[in-house]
Formats: sequence, structure tokens, C-alpha cells
Amino acid sequence: MARRKKIYEGKAKIIYEGPEPGTIVQYFKDDATAFNAQKKDVIEGKGVLNNRLSEFFMTGLNQIGVPTHFVKRLNMREQLCRQVEIVPLEVIVRNYAAGTMSQRLGIEEGTQLPRPIVEYCYKDDSLGDPLVTEEHIAAFGWASQQDMDDILSLALRVNDFLSGVMMAVGIRLVDFKIEIGRVYDGDFQRLIVADEISPDSCRLWDMETNEKLDKDVFRRDLGSLTDAYTEVATRLGVMPKNATPITKPTLIN
Repeated sequence: MARRKKIYEGKAKIIYEGPEPGTIVQYFKDDATAFNAQKKDVIEGKGVLNNRLSEFFMTGLNQIGVPTHFVKRLNMREQLCRQVEIVPLEVIVRNYAAGTMSQRLGIEEGTQLPRPIVEYCYKDDSLGDPLVTEEHIAAFGWASQQDMDDILSLALRVNDFLSGVMMAVGIRLVDFKIEIGRVYDGDFQRLIVADEISPDSCRLWDMETNEKLDKDVFRRDLGSLTDAYTEVATRLGVMPKNATPITKPTLIN
């Protein structure tokens, strides 16, 4: 295999130059991190599951007219995506109180919110991705007011889609995080959903038992992370029942 240029390596993925201009290859690692990488481990097979699940969600969004950077899955751990300029924000949509919201506001975990609440964090690991307001975003020029209107619309459309898909298989979408990328068509800019959508970036609870089926299993030492992710994939039909998708990472030359 020809040597590819690594563009960026994050906590859960490696980004390589794509085969065509304007494309990238996104490689899903087995690394698991929590609490801003203070807790780390390698969970064999996690990257395979997240690749398949992100493919499923991104394909579904594309099909209903919500634009994403996803082009196609290349193999068990890699997908071809459109290259974007990432808006330096994490966009969080919350349907139920959990995690930092419960801690900040003293709301019991699992409390249904009056309506979906959209929050923004500034993407900077060294600062712990701090919560910011639209005032900060406008003042520091991270996104224009038109961008923010478009981002809010995209986030709520993703929420509607994911909530429905999950509810159909008995899973409650508690909250999720997405990233948004800018693409340019001539002189015109568009915003599209980028990065990934997987149990790494969502809180997913069984609707009957409230069993955690997301990265909180790792954060809180609640059992096997791959078992939880495999349960999500199986319910969605992404992985056949009794499948064993666990494989060792493919080395990239």
C-alpha cells in the first residue's frame, strides 16, 4: 500500500489524505478515552463498531437531505469523507439531563428536558472544551450569525432523525455531540455534519432498563464497552446477531 500522509491524529481517529483532492480517509482506532484523556485504554474492536455505526447514521442523514461529509466506507476501519474546514465548536443536543448538565444545574440524571437544549463548547482539549455562549462565538468570530442559524437547524434535524431511529429499537437518545464542517462550492459556503456519530459521541440508554449503551460504560466502569456497542449495532441491524466484529487494528504503512 502506498504511504499516505497523516493529516491529524486525535483520541479516537486518524485522518489521512484522501485519494482525490478534497477528500480524506478517516481511520477509527480502538483507543478509548474519558475525562479529557485522563482515563485511557485500548478496547479491541471499538473502532470497527464505530466505523460501521457512523456509516449507518451518516448514510441515513444523507438520504433524508441532511448533508454530511461521509462518502463511503472503505473497509472495517476506514471511511472516505469529504474534506471540510471544521468549525471550532462541539454542538451538543440534550433531550434528557445527564453528565455535566446534571452536575452544573443539579438536575437528576434521566430527567426529560422541556425541549431539546443545544449547547456549544469551544474545541480545545488543553482547555477541556469549555462551554461557550453564542455571544462568545460571535465576538471571537468562530461562526457568523447565519452560520449559527444553520448549525442550530442541522443539530435539531439530526436530533429528530437519531431520536426516531433509536426509539424504534428501544433505545433512548439522551444526548449527543456533533461537529460541523464548512465546504466551499465556488464562492459559496455550506455547512455539513462532519466527524462521526457513534456511541462514543452519544448517550444511549435502554428504554426499559436504563442500561447504558454508550461510552459511559467505560467512563463509569459499568462492564464491557464492546458488548454495549455491539448491542446497539445489532438492534439497528448494522451487525448480524451473534456476530463477532472484534478484529485487531490494521497497520497503516
